[in-house]
Amino acid sequence: MKANRRRDTGPELGVRSVLHRRGLRYRVDFPVTLDGRPRAVRPDVVFPRQRVALFVDGCWWHGCPAHSSVAATNVVYWKDKIAANRERDARNTAHLEAVGWTVIRAWAHEDPEDVADRVAFALGR
Repeated sequence: MKANRRRDTGPELGVRSVLHRRGLRYRVDFPVTLDGRPRAVRPDVVFPRQRVALFVDGCWWHGCPAHSSVAATNVVYWKDKIAANRERDARNTAHLEAVGWTVIRAWAHEDPEDVADRVAFALGR
């Protein structure tokens, strides 16, 4: 489990590369503190001034409907773990949107160019 990276994953780097190539400057793993929450939410890519947050979710860890699979061992643990991840993602998205942020969620399997298009649209470019 230690080998699983929290940031700088391949899909995240791919999207960041496209965003940078397009001249968009952003913050990486930037903590966004929400009122009344003990811990900050840390989107993968953040545009603080425009209040746009991008999460690039891994298919396995976040339960992608197209690519998620059932674990071969310890099925109950992994089912509960992935369900809890999805609930946390929904909760974080709702909290960010409630305080005026635009949240973009992308799957790791999505084309980085398509994700960058969605971000550029949200930024009004």
